[in-house]
Amino acid sequence: MNFAATLLVAGLSVGSIYAMIAITLNLTYWTTRTVNFGQGSILMLSAMGTIFLARVGLPLGFAVLVAVGVAAVVMILIERIAIRPAMSESGSMGWAVSTLGVGILLQGLVARYFGSQAVAFPEVLMSSDLYLTVGGIRIGAQYLLVFTFSIITIAVMEAFLRLTVWGRAVRAVAQDRELAGVMGMPVSGIILISFAVSGMLAGTAGILTAQIIGTVDPAFGFNLLMSGFVAGILGGFGSNIGALVGGLLIGVIEQFASGYVSTALGHGISMVILLLMLAFRPQGLFGTIEVDKA
Repeated sequence: MNFAATLLVAGLSVGSIYAMIAITLNLTYWTTRTVNFGQGSILMLSAMGTIFLARVGLPLGFAVLVAVGVAAVVMILIERIAIRPAMSESGSMGWAVSTLGVGILLQGLVARYFGSQAVAFPEVLMSSDLYLTVGGIRIGAQYLLVFTFSIITIAVMEAFLRLTVWGRAVRAVAQDRELAGVMGMPVSGIILISFAVSGMLAGTAGILTAQIIGTVDPAFGFNLLMSGFVAGILGGFGSNIGALVGGLLIGVIEQFASGYVSTALGHGISMVILLLMLAFRPQGLFGTIEVDKA
């Protein structure tokens, strides 16, 4: 029973990070109808950047803020360099290849200058040795803190999207980009801000994950991206509520599969879920089937 409860807490904690990643993908999907397959490298870049900046003498908290800021800037560059040119051609899927290429390039650059081996990540939030006992069950304090921080971040993001002018502008661009431009909205600026916010959230998710895992390597972000992508598909791509539910479900399923069967199954179970969803309910649990206007 204690083992199952521990797996549940770990699954919810990791799943909340998957939900954050899915929401970062939603932000760019709403405004450009593209999926940034280079997002995994953004997750890795922020975590590796935190390690580098801390090593050169920056205070750890400041290093985290700078790394998250760099992630936002890189996301803006990805939109300018890898996505916008491909979108200029009607019906082009070039953005899929170009974003994936940017991700591979970033991964290669980090491996070239920092090596391909895993590097220890500093304890940003708290020591991994801290535990809480709840109902006789020993739970890592890091898991609880990461879960709480992720849920609060998701809630704040949802509130911004629903209650602020920027959020309404994002929804308007998502609904009809051309009409939003005709109505005088700065569509290009809205897209850039969406990518910057997406980069900040992705950078935060990468740092939170590195805090739990304890190490970072150049390939660190790939599995995270895939799990976040599957969480988005499971919940319904474009739905933040769906992203949250999908992320938590994927996290719990992965942890139970790893704990009771094998770690290899835990890593591969999300791909099985992806195939099942695409086969039987491609719009996801909370998504709706979209009809393109003529």
